[in-house]
Amino acid sequence: MRRRRKAHFHIPVKYILFFLSALCVVTMFASFLFDVRFTPLNTAAGYVFIPMQKGINEIGTRVSSLADNLEDLRNVMQKNEELQAQVDELTTELNTYKMEQYDIQDMRELLALDEQYNYETIGASIIGKDAGNWFDTFIIDKGSKDGIEVDMNVIAGSGLVGIVTGVGPNYANVRSIIDDRNSVSAMVLPSSDNCFINGDLEMMSDSQVIELTDLTDEDDEVAAGDQVVTSYTSSKFVPGLLIGYINELDRDPNNLTKSGTISLAVDFEHIKHVLVILDKKQTADE
Repeated sequence: MRRRRKAHFHIPVKYILFFLSALCVVTMFASFLFDVRFTPLNTAAGYVFIPMQKGINEIGTRVSSLADNLEDLRNVMQKNEELQAQVDELTTELNTYKMEQYDIQDMRELLALDEQYNYETIGASIIGKDAGNWFDTFIIDKGSKDGIEVDMNVIAGSGLVGIVTGVGPNYANVRSIIDDRNSVSAMVLPSSDNCFINGDLEMMSDSQVIELTDLTDEDDEVAAGDQVVTSYTSSKFVPGLLIGYINELDRDPNNLTKSGTISLAVDFEHIKHVLVILDKKQTADE
């Protein structure tokens, strides 16, 4: 026979909470009205409500602090964006200043070069080039309207760059002396021994020098560091333009001539402005 379980009286939690809340409210109200007579109630309320009030105050303080921190974070992020914008602006200005300084230095070198040679010249800027690091062929912003003609010599930096190979109304094509198709009749100073300077892009890329051949140095007067300039026997290049400096030399198998390499006077990796010599070789010889 089953034993009957005793019934348990159960009060829902929500009613207990409601009762305690009501008791708290009544106690608080009574404490305000009957401050002296209900001192024990005040004491009990203090034990109940003061910790609650402290907890609420602490939560409120933390929430307020968190809100302040979020506001500070927003301000810091906005300030950081403003500072980054200023940094970007200053960086742009600095780069522009560096470019202007480079252009000024470039112009000074061209002016000094123009004063060095007794030829009529016109300045031009490079507006295009073939792919690659080297300025072996490029386009300038001056053409036939400016008096530019095919076979006019082009100089920059400290010496010879190349020769004009094609001309349009407002542009011209230039092939530099480092191009494989170029060969320049030259001579070494001060001995005036003749030689040829041959363009070689592969050699230029490997060691930043180009080939010198057929040097007639019978008295072994030529040494490393001697200047190499365009010679009077050149058919297209006016005489006396600096090409570069002797790098190394070896005697050829025929024991009559020497070959080697020269370091160029012009930086063929960073040309921006040039001078075109308006006096062509045949004009200069007249």
